[in-house]
Amino acid sequence: MLFADIDLLDENFKVQPHRWVGVREGRVAYVGSVPPAPDEAVSFGETYNGAGKLLMPALYNAHAHAPMTLLRGYAENLPLQRWLEEKCFPFEDKMTADDCYWGTVLACAEMARFGVVSFSDMYYATEKRCQAVLEAGMKANMCEGLVAFEDKPYADYPIAAQMEALVRDWHGAGEGRIRIDYNIHSEYLSTERVCRDIVDLVRGTDLRLHIHLSETQKEVAECRERHGGLSPVQYFEQLGLFDLPVTAAHCVWVDEDDLDILQAHGVFVANNPASNMKLGSGFAPIPEMLRRGIPVCLGSDGMASNNNHNLFHDMYLQALIYKGASLDPTAVTPQQALAAATRVGALSQGRQDCGVVAEGMRADLCVLDIMGPSWCPAPDPVYNVVYAGSGSDVVLTLCDGRVIYRDGTWPTIDVEEAKAQCAARTARIISEL
Repeated sequence: MLFADIDLLDENFKVQPHRWVGVREGRVAYVGSVPPAPDEAVSFGETYNGAGKLLMPALYNAHAHAPMTLLRGYAENLPLQRWLEEKCFPFEDKMTADDCYWGTVLACAEMARFGVVSFSDMYYATEKRCQAVLEAGMKANMCEGLVAFEDKPYADYPIAAQMEALVRDWHGAGEGRIRIDYNIHSEYLSTERVCRDIVDLVRGTDLRLHIHLSETQKEVAECRERHGGLSPVQYFEQLGLFDLPVTAAHCVWVDEDDLDILQAHGVFVANNPASNMKLGSGFAPIPEMLRRGIPVCLGSDGMASNNNHNLFHDMYLQALIYKGASLDPTAVTPQQALAAATRVGALSQGRQDCGVVAEGMRADLCVLDIMGPSWCPAPDPVYNVVYAGSGSDVVLTLCDGRVIYRDGTWPTIDVEEAKAQCAARTARIISEL
């Protein structure tokens, strides 16, 4: 595809008007202020009229639980522990592998609609989730949820053999679109022995870790009681966890010592502003993290604690709420919010060649219609992308150069079937509870 005379959000998060961008064999092959030579232009195939449009990197959701689309609107107005124990866990106990498949299909459709091409997903029935992602033409870092309470080696848990098979059969599948991550759900749902075993397994490989970390004040207080005053961050550092590439979701209740550790190890922090507010968990200290150079990415979390996969909405929150919370209108810039949703999110997934519109990079792209009234005037369109734009402005999403959403249609997903399946499955589970 050749995007002709289109505005482009470049790698410095500045809008360059009237650009030509050519996509070939899944990568960006041409970026210029003039059209490519006629013989080269033909090689790109379809010419896309860029008038009134903005081309930007697609988005990367750094923390999700895709099958929880089935719980959308079900577990409401409860604090996190009651939300988990009274609503989510009983519902999830009734979910089958096919339920997880259809929940993931619907999540893929919703994310593609809002310009998201890849997500880091922590849940169960990983084979089925991988299948859904590949069928949708998208990307994902998948990990199988781990809950470990018994004092025994990781190898003695059934999930150990399952993870070995997942790494063997799925890591790198779909020409690298699927990556398998190891998972430690949290300090409170794991044991020290299991954590040390997982660290040993991941060390020296190209695998990554995905964890929940210091999400609530209660979690941190109880961890300190269990581990001689250590916070979850300090506890995991002592186990050597942060010597590996880690994406840590939430990181709301962290102190200066914790931030020193995250900074020293380059831990990716997946902020989930909508979920953190909805569950009353609090506000991660994102401005201080950014000041320290801690890589901050962006997540939606599951649909029981956010209700939508519109990552533009989360990006808006990330850019806005810290201004009010800190009484500092410069706390988080729109450019920092954009970076979290694009390039830093891609890097958190180990996708070095993604997240930027530049020659040689993967063609993970989305196009926004910028002709709506909320986009006018636009003395600097970057600010409109974050503060005035919305995922509903997305008219085209490409993953590795393949169209996965275009003008209200999903070439790779039967959305009506996914909606019907998910509605029926949710009704079935609720009837069984």
